[in-house]
Amino acid sequence: MNILTVNLLLSTFVFWVAARIYVLPKLRPEVVLVPILLLHSFRHLGLMFLAPGAVYPGIPAQFAYPAAFGDLLTAALAMTAILTGTPRALVWTFNVVGTLDLLAAITLATIYGAPDFMGAAYWIPAFWVPALLVTHYLTFLLLTNNEKTPAPAAG
Repeated sequence: MNILTVNLLLSTFVFWVAARIYVLPKLRPEVVLVPILLLHSFRHLGLMFLAPGAVYPGIPAQFAYPAAFGDLLTAALAMTAILTGTPRALVWTFNVVGTLDLLAAITLATIYGAPDFMGAAYWIPAFWVPALLVTHYLTFLLLTNNEKTPAPAAG
């Protein structure tokens, strides 16, 4: 097991503990959905995988392009959900697309040896991805446990 995998797993555990303490007791769409969507709206930062200087030369394109553009798509879906009043179908779409993007990125990074080329972008899978995984999980809980609760309107 490499250090990045250890960091990803331990950071995910820390975010899960924080969510259990601070978020699960307040897990209602009107309290946490928009903040989760705002967090994911920053996923445009995944474009760093395409930025010279943020990653080392030679980062596998088979990882970098899908990870960067999957993150960008997820950020756009999250912001669109906020700006349109968080319609349930769009939140579901955001959450499924975003979760699959992260799972694909982790898989592709492992298959193609991308951690060796992460450079300054190392913080994304070591810190950012765990927070995103936990908040996707929380969003699935919101969507499945509150089917009758109307989604909050933005603003």
